[in-house]
Amino acid sequence: MAFPKFLTEPLARQCEGKGRNDILFPAARGGYAKPPGASTWFSGAVDRCRQADPTFPRVTAHDLRHTAASLAISAGANVKVVQRMLGHASAAMTLDVYSDLFESDMDLVADAHDERRAAQNVAKLPNCSQRRFEWGSGRAL
Repeated sequence: MAFPKFLTEPLARQCEGKGRNDILFPAARGGYAKPPGASTWFSGAVDRCRQADPTFPRVTAHDLRHTAASLAISAGANVKVVQRMLGHASAAMTLDVYSDLFESDMDLVADAHDERRAAQNVAKLPNCSQRRFEWGSGRAL
């Protein structure tokens, strides 16, 4: 599984002195940390942020999951990559939840066509009222 290169150093530091089967992010008293929820390290971190800045939103671990998906989509990830990242059963499920975030793809496709046409200096499309085309062959009749 791939991860961003900027995480390589921090992750390497976290691994220092640990064996292959050791816990990388143990609970404060050792052992496995509880999943994020009420009265956990995560809720404590959110509470400290809210104390420092009352406008800081009440963030849940699930909110971070949505943020990760949104960042992946905005970085250009296709729906199958996001599906795998989130563990969704199907790409349809991913699209049901995040379809609005893929809307900008339509603009990107149009822009890519414009750029390709400009780069190739393609002639204008023929006047279809003057010619008939044999679809699939690309030949004018």
